Amino acid sequence: MATAEKQGRELLASAGVTVGGSEAHDIQVHDGRFWARVLKDRELGLGEAYQDGWWDVERVDEFLVRVFTADLRAAVRPSPALLWNAARARLTNRQTNSRAAQNASAHYDIGNDLYVRMLGEEMIYSCAVWDEALDLAAAQEAKLDLICRKLHLEPGMRVLDIGCGWGGFARHAAAGYGVHVVGISPAGEQVREARQRAGDLSVEFHQQDYRDVTGTYDRIVSIGMFEHVGPRNYPGFFDRCGDLLTPDGLMLHHTIGSNESKESTDAWFDRYIFPGGVIPSLHQIAGAAQPRWSIEDVHNLGPDYDRTLMTWFERIEARWDEIPEYDDRFRRTWRYYLLSSAASFRVRNLQLFQVVFSRTGRVSPTYRGVR
Repeated sequence: MATAEKQGRELLASAGVTVGGSEAHDIQVHDGRFWARVLKDRELGLGEAYQDGWWDVERVDEFLVRVFTADLRAAVRPSPALLWNAARARLTNRQTNSRAAQNASAHYDIGNDLYVRMLGEEMIYSCAVWDEALDLAAAQEAKLDLICRKLHLEPGMRVLDIGCGWGGFARHAAAGYGVHVVGISPAGEQVREARQRAGDLSVEFHQQDYRDVTGTYDRIVSIGMFEHVGPRNYPGFFDRCGDLLTPDGLMLHHTIGSNESKESTDAWFDRYIFPGGVIPSLHQIAGAAQPRWSIEDVHNLGPDYDRTLMTWFERIEARWDEIPEYDDRFRRTWRYYLLSSAASFRVRNLQLFQVVFSRTGRVSPTYRGVR
């Protein structure tokens, strides 16, 4: 047995995974090159080998839960490719205006026919709230309404939705709370779809970067957008929001959160799913908010994202035959993306934070958070 295979089998055994075993989390290796590839490129090699069909497992999410729990990543030295990915993030700004547009297009402009089948008719692409919801639509509506209540929306307010997606929050807030919402996104397909769905609601959508927004708003919200800002831009992002928000306004950011502060992200996700994206820690968020912002409320909904991702996975797995333009390699890529993300939330390596901010330097009433 080759050294790489022997080492790999020993690592997997330490995580409770049997090669060729019969449990749903046991791995089936189809190509002997798998072992050297994973030991060379770690998480990048594992994901790419799955894309290429070199290995399978009945439950990818449960396999990765065991890999993550045993922290097998720490047992493998990073390759030059992984080290370069981290160095590039430290040396360059991969979320400039032009790059942000390219990054957004690479993920969000790959086809609304995919997203509507995965996400549901309202196309809400962020963590749902499942407390009393029985299905995805109800859970997403509960999330949108929770955000509206946390922002204490009142009729006539102007709301800026940074990274508006396909306009789901804007439609919900305008219809249910009588506010006017301006939604922005650098992804052209999202903006076009949002405009088509607007009807006669008091909403408007612009293909625009947050750095180019003008005007004054009573409330600012971002839902699943802060992950695309990038550590180099966190202070500037908060400064820009400060320029746009009224002195007595409120701001809410709904974002995936890391347990540690990083400059770069998982190399596989960076290459194939969210180029340029970096998941912030609470430490990074709070640090960038100094000294202009007061943190009024922090709410962790991390476990809800596991269920949301598994629901998206089940929906799209059942409907791939309706969209044959996505080939088998894309489907394996997408499957790995959803299930590896679910596993990360399941073992609490990732969180989902809703953070409410107000402006400092003024007398203001006590903020009452809602749940």
